[in-house]
Amino acid sequence: MSSNTEPQQETAPRQPAPRESGTERIRPVITASVVGTIIEWYDFFIYGTAAALVFGKLFFPASSSLAGTMAAFATYAVGFAVRPIGGAVFGHFGDKLGRKAILITTLAVMGVTTTLIGLLPTYAQIGIWAPALLVLLRMAQGFGAGAEFAGAAIMAVEYSPVERRGYFGSWPQIGVAIGLAASSGVFALVGLLPEEQFMSWGWRIPFVASALVLLVGTWIRMRIRETPVFQEVQKEKRVARSPLAEVLRGQPKSFFAVLGMRFADNAVLYIPVAFTLTYLAERGVESSVGLTAVLLASGVQVATIPLFGAWSDRVGRRLVYGGGAAVSALLLVPYFLLLDTGDTWLIWLAVMLLGGLAYSAMAGSQPAFFSELFHPRVRYTGVAGARELGATVGGFTPLAATALLAAYSTGLAVAALVIVMCLISVAAVVWAPETRGRRFDVEAVGERNP
Repeated sequence: MSSNTEPQQETAPRQPAPRESGTERIRPVITASVVGTIIEWYDFFIYGTAAALVFGKLFFPASSSLAGTMAAFATYAVGFAVRPIGGAVFGHFGDKLGRKAILITTLAVMGVTTTLIGLLPTYAQIGIWAPALLVLLRMAQGFGAGAEFAGAAIMAVEYSPVERRGYFGSWPQIGVAIGLAASSGVFALVGLLPEEQFMSWGWRIPFVASALVLLVGTWIRMRIRETPVFQEVQKEKRVARSPLAEVLRGQPKSFFAVLGMRFADNAVLYIPVAFTLTYLAERGVESSVGLTAVLLASGVQVATIPLFGAWSDRVGRRLVYGGGAAVSALLLVPYFLLLDTGDTWLIWLAVMLLGGLAYSAMAGSQPAFFSELFHPRVRYTGVAGARELGATVGGFTPLAATALLAAYSTGLAVAALVIVMCLISVAAVVWAPETRGRRFDVEAVGERNP
């Protein structure tokens, strides 16, 4: 009997039709993932830019510029410190209630907190309350960010055909790159204001502008449906009772592999886009040079992230992700040597190679890789929890890098720190299983077939 059933399924003439409709169905999902991610990460990145250029002077007045910047980067790191908590909390509900509801919630949390940061009075106006409120809002922002990207990536991957998960899953990462470009571009524009006006009210514009696009993003995400994979989990009554406990008990290897892989991509992104602005400023390089470099790196990311995602569909996730981490380690010493030249073109080249090309290999393969490592019933919790716990390391990287710069006055000390982080990620990739082509079977359990 079984032998009669299988041939009928294989030769059924309707097979091509669902594949076609699946491709059509994924387009609004990709749009919602990309647009929402642009908004979310625009919000998150403008804080990093402001921490490097503004917050040290306005919220943490100190005897030296480096000390003020270190204090500003400390609040930047606080946002990362609460991201695992946000990932665990929102991931829990994402696995119990669905992906869509949580994506709308995280968008609202980040949009509101970012707008409020732009309205904060400074230290000169209300004293110690200014940095206290800044830290509080940064924590709320990080709490929302803790599940934002994971949800957008899972949504895209769970809608994708199995043979193209790397490509379609990479698109939310393009949203991150566009958000980065938008944040740098807006700051570059307001930076054209006279210094007094920029420090007085100009820096607030990028934050307050977040309120205008929040409504657009919410409207777009409201229009998408729940993923077929989660609908199947609900239909089969396999919704996890305690997703985090199930992840740690049933898939610890996947959890810790993701955590380790995050070391490299987080540091490799935030060194060029956040710390480098401070590094160049300390060497007397115009801030516009660093902001333009970030814009160029963002352009490289937009062009190459989908290529690396598609490549991971052909050669596997491990080769692409691990290759990006290994190349980053090789680039770090030349990176700082190029920055030290003070030459605008060489600075742009350095940032594009590290923050653009090498980072994109990890970014493009990451959504499918991480999602495929976890069972559908605990996927949101697993990806968000492990990914954001690893992100705390990246969040503290600009702070640690600034401290190393203050202690040793050379970027090579920073390079050594990030090289170690890249090597940890390479080891995690070697340890992790290859996931390309894995089925999303809601009945599968454990590490072997998530």
